[in-house]
Amino acid sequence: HMELVESGGDSVQAGTSLTLSCTATGDTSSRNWVAWFRQAPGKQREGVAALFISRSRPVYGASVKGRVTISQDTEKNTVYLQMESLTPEDTAMYYCAAGLRGTWDRPQDWQYWGQGTQVTVSS
Repeated sequence: HMELVESGGDSVQAGTSLTLSCTATGDTSSRNWVAWFRQAPGKQREGVAALFISRSRPVYGASVKGRVTISQDTEKNTVYLQMESLTPEDTAMYYCAAGLRGTWDRPQDWQYWGQGTQVTVSS
């Protein structure tokens, strides 16, 4: 069993940057991909970015492309999401997911989820 713990969420002003972290513990053998999703109140969970762990190959959602970077520290089993030029529309709970069994931006295709970290952006 694998556990994912997110950190780094905060309340920030628009235009600033923020970096989220997702650390995996336990049995990480199924950690082929790691992704970041976000969910705002009343909205569906949206894929932000994902990383193919063995090749460090990223993919990005259309709504954030160009403003976010997903990366990893393999020694720490940690994946980061660096977000730039934040706007109030980025306000959401951000979740880390691992263990992809399908299409990266489909929440139902992921095996493991963290509890989430809140990002609030004020104008």
